[in-house]
Amino acid sequence: MDRILITGATGGIGRAMALTLAQAGYAVLALGRNRAALEALSAEAPGIEAIALDLADHAGLAEALEGRAIDVLVNNAGMMPRPGPFATMEPEAIERTLAVNLADTLALTRLVLPGMLARGAGHVVFTGSSAAHAPGAGFAAYAASKAGIAAFATALRAEVSPLGLRVTELVPGRVETGLYTGVLPEAARAAMYQDGHALQPQDLADVLLAVLRLPARAAVTRLDLMPTRPVSPVPLS
Repeated sequence: MDRILITGATGGIGRAMALTLAQAGYAVLALGRNRAALEALSAEAPGIEAIALDLADHAGLAEALEGRAIDVLVNNAGMMPRPGPFATMEPEAIERTLAVNLADTLALTRLVLPGMLARGAGHVVFTGSSAAHAPGAGFAAYAASKAGIAAFATALRAEVSPLGLRVTELVPGRVETGLYTGVLPEAARAAMYQDGHALQPQDLADVLLAVLRLPARAAVTRLDLMPTRPVSPVPLS
């Protein structure tokens, strides 16, 4: 049975992925900061093992994963800074965006990858963003962090695919999650999703399951998943 580590598993896309994969028979390690949310997740799917840690705690992660064979790493955790002009963006927000969305993801991948290489098998998955490939005004730092993930995935794939490992970048468009909670007024956030055309977390979970079920000879390198119909723009003020 493959053991899958999913980051950002306390809500949204990560939670849907954890439940879907556990129900499909995978051994799921759910990583997140919110211990109560992880406990609720494990209660809903008792086969899920929870790890309550911050991705920034690199030493803690190394200790928690010591001796564990991770077959699939799903780098899903991420954050959205408040949309707006880059010229007025707080330096602390820029640093946090790059840390959470890029630096901490690279650090965790570096921690897990040697074990995969030693076994000659493994799969690294990234939840990217369409903002990395078609960035727009108001999202400069976020787009930069996700573009970094896209470049990292491409370079990593070139390194490890000859050794039997797979690397997949999932590239969703707008997904209706709590990503904008706290950075947009509730009315503005509700307006973004009022037409019901945005992707749902379950859509990404279903795609991930399909990707993982492919035979070892087949690798999905990048998969774009967009809403069928256009969604409302993100308000920048």
